[in-house]
Amino acid sequence: MLTVRPSPPTPNPGHYADTVPTSSPVSLVEMGRRAKVASRRLAGASSAARNEALRRSADLLEERTGNILEANATDVTRAEESGADATSLDRLRLNGQRVTAMAGGLRNVAGLPDPVGEVVDGWVRPNGLRVERVRVPLGVVGIIYENRPNVTSDAAGLCLKSGNAVLLRGSSSAISSNIAIAGVLRDGLEKAGLPIESVGLVEDTSRASAVAFMQLDGLIDCLIPRGGPSLLASVLEHATVPYVLDGSGNCHVYVDAAADLSMAEAVVVNAKTQRPGVCNAAETLLVHRSVAGAFLPRLPDALPGVTLVGDAATRSVLPDIAEATEVDFATEFLGMKLSVAVVDDLDGAIDHIARFGSGHSEAIITGDLAAATRFTTEVDAAAVVVNASTRFVDGEELGLGAEIGISTQKLHARGPMGLRELTSVKFVVCGNGQVRS
Repeated sequence: MLTVRPSPPTPNPGHYADTVPTSSPVSLVEMGRRAKVASRRLAGASSAARNEALRRSADLLEERTGNILEANATDVTRAEESGADATSLDRLRLNGQRVTAMAGGLRNVAGLPDPVGEVVDGWVRPNGLRVERVRVPLGVVGIIYENRPNVTSDAAGLCLKSGNAVLLRGSSSAISSNIAIAGVLRDGLEKAGLPIESVGLVEDTSRASAVAFMQLDGLIDCLIPRGGPSLLASVLEHATVPYVLDGSGNCHVYVDAAADLSMAEAVVVNAKTQRPGVCNAAETLLVHRSVAGAFLPRLPDALPGVTLVGDAATRSVLPDIAEATEVDFATEFLGMKLSVAVVDDLDGAIDHIARFGSGHSEAIITGDLAAATRFTTEVDAAAVVVNASTRFVDGEELGLGAEIGISTQKLHARGPMGLRELTSVKFVVCGNGQVRS
């Protein structure tokens, strides 16, 4: 679950050395200071300049695809030799198509409306004071993430577009890829006349550097971790800067009594298998009892590579599959495994999701408008989907550009976090000499 930790009081910019733990490597502290300076220049840069940096970076990604893939091959070989599983390797591995998608993501973000300077609302007080709330960058965003090198490009692109400098701290497994990609981004900034310190990559991937990174008080304005339970636990234990947690996705697809079963089959296959190692992949299938006998027999042929586990009602139709435990229903598999349960009605589906869901993305397949309306109203999740795959709960697919994460919280940001979620607001108050009596 994504949680926001309130920010501590902002220290005097002239006293950063007093606010950074003495255990922090000097190079890391210096990188933070340079990012802080760069963030002020970037916030004042024109939207055109920031867009130019993104487009130049996109061009360079494509021009240097060979270099990036060579660096990535080094990471993949090292991961294979260390015994990494298939899901981890899929997250780590780049190919030409994925690099092209990274470049396309930067161009898409460059083409989005700039949130910086947007007037959220405004009013005039009886004494003539004009009050506006205006979007401003957060400042320096720290991203700590695991073995997904595309995050280097996606996260940096969103941060730069929204006027933020970014400090990136990836995993040791992807360090060669991250160095190559970050170098491209810094060159793109330089070609656009913006400070290259707007993108910083921490090359020390030790645990000590990760802890120090989480404690750069006064230098990192918001920390966003992208990774598994161990990373999130470390942030909860060690971070002293404001943070946002991008949590797990235990997502469900519910096949209603009024579902088109061919549509339901296509959606379930896509939601489970199109890319099973990501947070918006389906982990549990719920089927209305009235269509279970017709729909469940489709699953073995439709999902040939997926291990199915089911409750007693499911196993009465599919006797060859294993029993699903409560642990199964509560687990984000991030792989080719799917829990299946038969529910008596829509209430049963909503209750099951309330009990086991993580508040990420939930889908219903139905031709009944009333059922769809109840589902979207009563299911408590960051995103609810009607007659489509949960895989669409993604910043780029929903028109936000490459996302920084998917929030399951209810305050500040919920769902895919795009540009606006990387800004804050400030009050701008204009008068003509008013004084308070």
